Parts: sequence; C-alpha cells; structure tokens
Amino acid sequence: MSTSTGSSTALLTDHYELTMLQSALASGAAHRRSVFELFPRRLPSGRRYGVVAGVGRALDAIEAFRFTSSEIDFLAENGITDEPTMAWLADYRFRGDIWGYPEGETYFPYSPLVRVESTFAEAVLLETVLLSIYNHDAAIASAASRMTWAAGDRPCIEMGSRRTHEWAAVGCARAAYIAGFTASSNLRARQQYGVPTTGTSAHSFTLVHDTEADAFRAQVQSLGKGTTLLVDTYDIAEAVRLGVEIAGPALGAVRIDSGDLGLLAHRVRAQLDELGAPDTRIIVTSDLDEFAIAGLASAPVDGYGVGTQLVVGSGHPTCGFVYKLVAREDETGELVGVAKKSTDKISIGGRKYALRRLSPDGVARAEVVGIGHPAQSDGNDRALLVPLVREGEAVGREPLETSRERHLRSRAELPLRARQLSRGDPVIETLFEGYE
Repeated sequence: MSTSTGSSTALLTDHYELTMLQSALASGAAHRRSVFELFPRRLPSGRRYGVVAGVGRALDAIEAFRFTSSEIDFLAENGITDEPTMAWLADYRFRGDIWGYPEGETYFPYSPLVRVESTFAEAVLLETVLLSIYNHDAAIASAASRMTWAAGDRPCIEMGSRRTHEWAAVGCARAAYIAGFTASSNLRARQQYGVPTTGTSAHSFTLVHDTEADAFRAQVQSLGKGTTLLVDTYDIAEAVRLGVEIAGPALGAVRIDSGDLGLLAHRVRAQLDELGAPDTRIIVTSDLDEFAIAGLASAPVDGYGVGTQLVVGSGHPTCGFVYKLVAREDETGELVGVAKKSTDKISIGGRKYALRRLSPDGVARAEVVGIGHPAQSDGNDRALLVPLVREGEAVGREPLETSRERHLRSRAELPLRARQLSRGDPVIETLFEGYE
C-alpha cells in the first residue's frame, strides 16, 4: 500500500526481522533459496469460508519496501543492526517470485494464500508487512461478503471511516468493495483505488439550521431532488412529510439512523406511498451487521449503510494468518521441506499448490493442496494460485472490478449452506496430496 506520505514501507515491520537477517548474514544462511507461505490454520470461529483481500495493497507495499538513507540512518542511530547488515539493506529490493490466491477468491483452512520464493534474507523481511495487510483486509472482506449475501439485491454502502484508524479506513473501503459493497463514504479510497463514493448529510446539518424545513430546502436546492434526506433528527413522520413537500415525489431517498429499523421502515414506506412518492427509497443505518441485515429482509428497505461492524470484521478483526518457512535449500542445493511441529501450531513442510475441487455441476467440494507437486485435477477443477511477482516485478495487479467479479463467481460455487449465518464448520474440507 502507498503510505500516507508516499514513503518507504520498509519499517512497517518487526524488530526481529532485522535481527534474524543480521544473524543469517553472519552464518551464511541468508542466501539459501527458501520458500515461505502465508496461510490460515483455521477459519475464524464459526465462519464457513473466508475471502482473500489485500493483494493489490501488498504488491504496492513490496514495491515500496526500500531502505533509503532515512531508514538506514534510523537503524544506525538506534543501534538496531550492524554495519554489514545496513550495507546489505541499502541495496535491498525483492527479486524473487510470489504466487498467490487472487483477490476476491474464497479460502479455507491451510489454503496457501501466498507463496514467496527467494533467498531467506529477501523473503523473511516481508513477513510482517504481508501479514498486516492480508490479516486486516481479508477480515474486512470476509465480513463484507456475509453482509452482501444477506442483503441480496439491496446495495450496501461502507461508512465506517470514523470507527477505525484513518489509514485502515482506506483499506476497509477497498476490501468491502471487492466483496460486493457498492460504494464507500471515504474519499481517499476513491482517490487512491477508484472505489465509488457517496454521501449527503449528518444530523449536524439539520441542527445548524433554524428549522428542519430550512435544512431540507437547502439540501434539495444544492444537491437536487434525488438527494437522500436524514429524517430521524426530530420526528420521523413529520420529517418525511416535509421532505416530500419540499422535493416532491422525485425525492431520491430518506435515511433512518435510529430506532426499530424494521418497524420504522414499514411505517415510512406506507407514508411515502400515501404522499405519492412510491419511488422514494428507504436507506437504513445504525450499527448494522450481517445478522441485522438478514433480519431486515422482509422490511421495505432499499439499501444499507454499514460502519462499525464492518471495520471490526463483524467480531473477527483478524484472520489469524501466519507466514512460515516451508522449504529451504540444503547443503546439496536441493529444496527440502521444513515445518514447525509444536502441538497447537503445526505447519506442513514443502512448497504448496492448490485447486478447488468441483462437482460435475460446478459446486465446490474440497480445497485440494498438493505438497511438492501440483494437486491432481479430476477434470473440471480449477487452479487457485496465480503469479503475483516474477523476478521482483509485480505481474498480478488487476482492476478492482475484476476482483469483484471473481468474488461473486467464487462465492456462487460454494455449497448452499455457505450462506447460513449460524456458526458452523468450513463449508468444504481441505485435502492434502503428498502429506505423510
């Protein structure tokens, strides 16, 4: 991701990445060919699938991962690394290869979401920044996917900027858009990533005017009759009456931000119809999540504005991804698998490949992970890993619209029970080929 100042991403990392590098340079292990993988050991508790997001931001971060004189001076002034290490870092750029799941794809336990192949030194430095981006963005996209599925054909708008870190908000807007949200309130997300934005007014706009009618009149005159009026500052029924009186039947929408949203939507719909404004839409906001959205399915609601619950991942603000060394060059020059074996945090050694096993009618049946060799297709399965970086050059960038379309296709091929919001196990199992 481009940072707020457009500067290097190299210090968006943990101290121990550089101490490992220093020791590995001293031992000679730094130059060993290595394979790292970023993957989840499990899905967040109760979730049936996850959604990949952050790929484009990660490619930007890798490109900007440079130790300029500013970063080197900082390391020297604080005694973080020795002189040989700083000399090596001054020339650092990632020159290896990266494969990964493309944005918008669904994932499951042990899906090899990112495979990084380079020297140990080059690859280990990317651990923290990749985990930061993927853990955050995939958490948002996974929550957003559940919300948009619950909303059906009704649009969802991301409006959580004020509920999270100012720069995290930009990533949130991008990830939500990939998972089906139609727009965001965040202008930086529009400038930086092209996410559509929308917005009209808050309660303060009504309160600063002498009367609600004055506020509505000013908004309609400035923004047009198709604007959305916020109607719950005082009395909702009176506000709806005033809105139609001022804008006429062409009033675009009214927004309700408090109270029993389902009950109020029914009342407002009936009132709008009686006032001759059947095409005026009803937008609801106020701490919505996927469960609240599903609960409003039978209400006459035309769209949802989602903030707090989206930017905190609807209860799961991180995905628990890890970044582990799975293979390294041995003394003969061969690549050998390595793995962590502790009881609760195992990893599986060997370079991974993955495909989505599909039934004859195109429904996902399993996540098949091949260890050391490509997983074997039974004819209609699809490979999941695509090239993202080749010899240090990003090759995996794509328009957000492509990621949005991919997500819809990937989600649609999951078994129907993936739509259930109740707690459950992953909707398909992960199978390993070549694991002993």
